[in-house]
Amino acid sequence: METTRTASETIIEEVGSWPGIRVEEGDDFGEMSIRLGNRELGHLHGDAAAHFSFPKSTWDELHAQGRLEHHPVFPDRRGPAQRRLDGEADALDVIELFRMIYDRAVMRRAS
Repeated sequence: METTRTASETIIEEVGSWPGIRVEEGDDFGEMSIRLGNRELGHLHGDAAAHFSFPKSTWDELHAQGRLEHHPVFPDRRGPAQRRLDGEADALDVIELFRMIYDRAVMRRAS
């Protein structure tokens, strides 16, 4: 019998396998923090949503594509973002969004 993974399990398994990434419990809100060194790249709120931040120009592009929405704590700001997890396609896109953040962070660390 094949077991189905949840969205957060899919994301954590993939993103957690990248060099330098560690996944740990966040603060009192029960999130799972995805970190590269001391930097949090973003976090998951169970299988409900992923939260992360992008440069404003990237945020604008991703928002226009419908790939993210305003972060609920910062509803009037460009940069902080939320992606709801409503299915496997969302989980796969969140992995791609984390890859964008990860690649940028790795490049910045190298320079």
